[in-house]
Amino acid sequence: MRKTIAVVGPTASGKSKFAVQLAGIIGGEIVSADSRQIYKGIPVASNIIPLQERKGITHHFIEQLDLQEEFAAGEYARQAGNVINKIFEKGKIPVICGGSGLYIKALIDGFFEGNFKDNEIRKKLKEELREKGKEYLYDKLKQFDPETAEKITPAFSTRIMRALEVYYLSGKKISELQKINVKPDFETVQIGLNWNREKLYKRINDRVDEMIKNGLLEEVKILKIEGYHYSRFNSLNTVGVKEVLDYLDGYISETEMIELIKRNTRRYAKRQLTWFNTDVRIQWIEMNEKINPFETETVKSLIKEIKSDIS
Repeated sequence: MRKTIAVVGPTASGKSKFAVQLAGIIGGEIVSADSRQIYKGIPVASNIIPLQERKGITHHFIEQLDLQEEFAAGEYARQAGNVINKIFEKGKIPVICGGSGLYIKALIDGFFEGNFKDNEIRKKLKEELREKGKEYLYDKLKQFDPETAEKITPAFSTRIMRALEVYYLSGKKISELQKINVKPDFETVQIGLNWNREKLYKRINDRVDEMIKNGLLEEVKILKIEGYHYSRFNSLNTVGVKEVLDYLDGYISETEMIELIKRNTRRYAKRQLTWFNTDVRIQWIEMNEKINPFETETVKSLIKEIKSDIS
């Protein structure tokens, strides 16, 4: 069976640069699995790898959607699966790269919700969310699909509305439909980049300082001027954007904003590690400043295996 490679791990672990170098060695293209880098208008906040650092390697699912568009994991899996097949047809190797665990799981293990979409139902749910709040919709979900409700909190309003939309259209629970997995027609080898927690947190703090230097505030100011806010657009319900908007709205100071971005990014990295650590298939590389991951036996064996498969 055809093989892809997935480069996973927490934010600030160096996935993007590693994936670019790997793709250059094996003749690959990058398939981003990042639920925020897929949006236009937030390159600094989502930490998109600069064009000059992509080394001419084609990247997919980078700055593809407008901020008002919604994009679920199931739709990502469907579209990314099609892109992967086209990459294979060109004789190249897909290198999946990202920290959005649900996107990666949906893509490599299969994900099925059915083609259940209705703009009128979605509009009605958004009106209920605006008028009655997240708890109201969450209580509805607990009534119709308690299994799905147990896995999330009221804060996940987009997922709650999606689950209700599927139920209203099909009469079936999304938790049941998701068990009907359509398996992909390729295998995936997962490589994880892991850092000592203290060093990872320092990398995160340094990255936030670099984001500020690279124009994070100016980027979010433009969003605010154009009427975008995390309270209305799920694409902006992300670390970095939320704190800057709160600063611009006068709720916190600039110093508090920076410290909150660092703290919330560290917490996000911890959640990512908790997710990925449940997948025993991931081959972890223990990273530090002195190690070249391409000199580890794990990566050397992987490259040799991939090259053998395509020769």
